[in-house]
Amino acid sequence: MENNDSDKDKLAHQYDLLASKFKEVYLAGKERGRESMSIALEKAHEHLTTLGEFSAEQGEELKQYLVRDLDQTIADAQQLGEQAKERLHPARLGAGALSSLATVLELTGNALRSLGERTKEALTYKTGEMTSAGTLTCQSCGQKVQLKNTGHVPPCPKCNGTRFDKGY
Repeated sequence: MENNDSDKDKLAHQYDLLASKFKEVYLAGKERGRESMSIALEKAHEHLTTLGEFSAEQGEELKQYLVRDLDQTIADAQQLGEQAKERLHPARLGAGALSSLATVLELTGNALRSLGERTKEALTYKTGEMTSAGTLTCQSCGQKVQLKNTGHVPPCPKCNGTRFDKGY
């Protein structure tokens, strides 16, 4: 994919569309848990690809980013316990992917506990990848980078590192 600002903005918009459609499909279903999340994500991907919002290839890349962000949100929520309910409450968050992820997380609850145990290993975010809003911490120097909106992971402003951990 191209790396100019217009393409980056378009990709960020597409990521938010996928997150929003995923939320809509997931919440329309009765089941909660990882399998129903995967099904909802695939349906959202198929729907938006059919509408021409993005190519199948772009959709697959966006799906991978959304799954990674959702896994990180789940891991963070389990670590933070009750504090996560306050920090990730959908009413506190603006529009976009993070709000969609938080709503899904809030409604899914304990069905994701086993997933959290499998995702305890550190999830690494790399420069150039798409992610939702949050705080990235450089794995090389510990510098924190705050993303206020969905966008691409930048290089570390302090050491030009390209690998980050993420929190909300």
